[in-house]
Amino acid sequence: MSVIDTAKALRGRYQAAGGRSVEKELTALDKHCRDFISLSPFLVIGSSSDSGPADVSPRGETPGFVQVLDDTHLAIPDRPGNNRLDTFENILENPNVALIFLIPGVDETLRVNGRAEIRDDVELLERFVVDGKLPATVLIVTIEAVYLHCAKALMRSNLWDPETQIERSKLPTMGRMISDQVGDTEEPESQHAMQERYRQRLY
Repeated sequence: MSVIDTAKALRGRYQAAGGRSVEKELTALDKHCRDFISLSPFLVIGSSSDSGPADVSPRGETPGFVQVLDDTHLAIPDRPGNNRLDTFENILENPNVALIFLIPGVDETLRVNGRAEIRDDVELLERFVVDGKLPATVLIVTIEAVYLHCAKALMRSNLWDPETQIERSKLPTMGRMISDQVGDTEEPESQHAMQERYRQRLY
């Protein structure tokens, strides 16, 4: 086995990209991209600091929680989380981000590449109020590339097939796993208690 460390060697292992796989890339949202985003309750966002550490983080709410401001700008509210702020600290150093939107039951995904900035304008925050609560900040993404991604990965994984879903009991509770990882000797929080605690702070 050898390490592939040049673009020439890498391209030698694959056929050249062409046709629709290249032509489908847009620089702004069209009707289909807008519709996809409006139906999506979940996305993952990739970021990286200048020094190299990368991060991928999930975001999710009811469908359409990401607002389309115009053909080249998206707004993503930031709800209560673990306060690590890995994504946001990366963006302060390096604004380049990548998003993948998913829709349950749909094998295709929507990919967006662009540049992000963190905003706390009151009028912007108020666009995302839920149960009287504002997000801490809103991420504005300026789109540089957007395209629909083929279904092969989700088809291979059978991601949406109910028969492939794993029973939660196949894993220890989240509390048990983290207690083991940090060396905590106290009885961990139950899965039910953790989920109830989360429900109290979704917004």
